[in-house]
Amino acid sequence: MQNIQDYVRHTASAAKQASYVVAAAETAQKNAALLRTAELIKHHQTAILAANAQDMEQAAQKGLNDALLDRLRLTEKTIDAMCEGLRQIAALPDPVGEMDEFRTRENGLQIGKMRVPLGVVGIIYESRPNVTVDAAALCLKSGNACVLRGGSEAFNSNMALSKLITQALVENGLPAAAVSLIENTDRESVGAMLQSPEFIDVVIPRGGKSLVSRIAAEARVPVIKHLDGICHVYIDRAADAEKAVNIAFNAKTSRYGTCNTMETLLVHQSRAAEILPVLAEKYAARDVELRGCPRTLSILPHIQTASEEDWDTEYLAPILSVKIVDSLEEAVAHINTHGSHHTDSIVTESYTDARTFLRTIDSASVMVNASTRFADGFEYGLGAEIGISTDKIHVRGPVGLHGLTSQKWIVLGDGQVRS
Repeated sequence: MQNIQDYVRHTASAAKQASYVVAAAETAQKNAALLRTAELIKHHQTAILAANAQDMEQAAQKGLNDALLDRLRLTEKTIDAMCEGLRQIAALPDPVGEMDEFRTRENGLQIGKMRVPLGVVGIIYESRPNVTVDAAALCLKSGNACVLRGGSEAFNSNMALSKLITQALVENGLPAAAVSLIENTDRESVGAMLQSPEFIDVVIPRGGKSLVSRIAAEARVPVIKHLDGICHVYIDRAADAEKAVNIAFNAKTSRYGTCNTMETLLVHQSRAAEILPVLAEKYAARDVELRGCPRTLSILPHIQTASEEDWDTEYLAPILSVKIVDSLEEAVAHINTHGSHHTDSIVTESYTDARTFLRTIDSASVMVNASTRFADGFEYGLGAEIGISTDKIHVRGPVGLHGLTSQKWIVLGDGQVRS
C-alpha cells in the first residue's frame, strides 16, 4: 500500500505534467471547462447538499464552533454563487500571454514582458468547500494546475465537487490531473506538499492562524498567506453619522466568521457621544458583546472593559472592541500597530483625511466610506478569489487571476549579436 508521502508526491508529479498542458491551452477550451463545471454543479445540487449535510452532522458531533460551521455550510444560495463565480471567471480576460512594457533598444531589440502561469498551485484549506471550486476555476483560467488539500470536516463536500470538476476537464480535452484533490486528510499529507518544491510552485493556505503559521514555518515552497483578519473601521471627525452607523454595523454583523469582518471600531472623540449610543443599541439587538476603552465606558457604562489583548484579537464571533481616539494620526498609529494589514476603512467626508488614511494605512485593502466586508475577490470583480494575501511581495489583497501569474522577460530580435 502506498504511503502518504509517496501518494502526495505522485499526485503532485501528475499535476506538474498537467500544468504544461494547461499552460498551453486555448482560452476557449478553459472557458468551456469552467462553464461545464457550473452546469454540472447546478445539475447535481441535491447530491452536493446531501454530502454537505453529512459533513455538517459530523462537524456538529465533533463540537466545531459556530464560525467553522458557518464556513462549512452549503445552501442553494451558496451553490448559485459558486456557479456565478465560475461564469464570471470564464467571462474575464485571460491573463496568460499578455505582453506589455515593450521598449526598443538602439540595436533594434524589442524587450518586454509576458504574463505566464506560476505552474502548480497547492491550496491547503479548512472548512470552506467553495474553495474547491474557486481555487480550481482560478487556477485553470490562469493556466495553472492545482493540488487541493481540504480539511477532514469538508471531505464529503470536497469529493462531490472535485469529481464534477474532473468530469468537466476531461469532457473538454484537459487532463484530469489539472485539478487534483488529495483524498487523505492526515496532517502528514500537508507536510508532504510543503516539502515538494520540485512539483509544487507555490502554496496558498486558507484556514486558521495555527494552520497558516505551521505552513509558513515548514514550507520549502513559496507561500502566499495571511495570518489574521484584524480589521478596523475608523469613524472620523468629519464622518456622516448615518453612513458611519450603517458601515460600522454591517462591517461587524454581516458575518462573524470571515477575515474581512471588523474586529475593532475606532471613533474620533468629537463624534463618540453622538454615534456610539446609536451603534450600541443596534449591536445589542444582535447580541454583539462590546468591549471598550475607559473613555468608551464613560459613554457606554454597561459594556465590558477592553484589555490590551483585545486590540490584537481576531474574534470571529459577535464581539467588538471599541476605542475613542483624539485624532486621525492616533487612529492610523493604532491600526498599523494592532492590525493585521488586511482591511481597514475610514468613514469621512473630508477629502484630506481620506487621502491621508489611504496613504498611511499599511494594509492590503484600504477603504473610504465602505464596509470592510467588501474585501473579497467576488466583490472586487475578480470572479472569485483563491485567498487573501497580506504579504507585500508578488501579490497583495484578494488573489485573483493576475495574482496566480508572474511575468517573464521576452526579447525579440532580428539576428543581433552582442559585441
